[in-house]
Amino acid sequence: MARKPKHEEHVNHEAWAIPYGDLITLLLAFFVVMYAISSVNEGKMRVLSEAMVVAFGGPPRAMNPIDVGDFTPRRAVREENLDLMSLTRPIPHPAGIQADLPMSRLPPQRVTTPAQDPELARVGAELERKLAQLVEEGAVRIHHGKDWLEVEIRADILYPSGSAELTSEAERVIAEIGAVLVDFTYPLRIEGHTDNLPIATERYPSNWELSAARAASVVHVLGGGGVAPERMTLAGYGEFRPVAANSDADGRNRNRRVTIIVLGDSEVQPPPPGARA
Repeated sequence: MARKPKHEEHVNHEAWAIPYGDLITLLLAFFVVMYAISSVNEGKMRVLSEAMVVAFGGPPRAMNPIDVGDFTPRRAVREENLDLMSLTRPIPHPAGIQADLPMSRLPPQRVTTPAQDPELARVGAELERKLAQLVEEGAVRIHHGKDWLEVEIRADILYPSGSAELTSEAERVIAEIGAVLVDFTYPLRIEGHTDNLPIATERYPSNWELSAARAASVVHVLGGGGVAPERMTLAGYGEFRPVAANSDADGRNRNRRVTIIVLGDSEVQPPPPGARA
């Protein structure tokens, strides 16, 4: 009897596609899991986990605190004190500060309101009395704040152009200011400012050096008049803190100035130029 011829088995040349597809699927699942892990919110995940454990009757993962004594649990206190409406209320802008300024630039306690400290108010009144003529001429400006007092002196009555050497008249004015301040213990900050016109001399390579030297000359006169040196600090800001535009002569003249700031508290920072009337 003749044998049946054996049929050759068909070779599937595309069998590799099945494990390849499985590999791609596994890789996709792996990357999805990795992405989910990388962007998980731990706080929300912890809350969800605890809720699932409680819902399915499992033991809680966190130990419940045991209250000792008569007090309200912290969570209850937070819930009682939480005012959800306060989270959506607009933040009022303090008087004297422009509403369109970014909140990051709004300095705390810089509103130019009458000084509340009676002693600080007395200092301001005495300075206004002694410098009345210069205040009337506009050469000196006195700004009152809640926790600070500032005396702004135009540089053209203090120094020759491009110099930090006080004139004799300027020394007299500074001495009068020092005579008022010597009887008080408030910290003082003396600041020097210039306009934006560049200077490049051997003694003053830039406006930084010029403004600092002008502030230092005022410090020396105040110290010579009896003001305690440990009460005073100085700073030179060059042209970088203007109070007026440098586009005209009047604005540049306003920016060339020395300010003596009386701080009602050692923790109070001096007011920036844009936050005063």
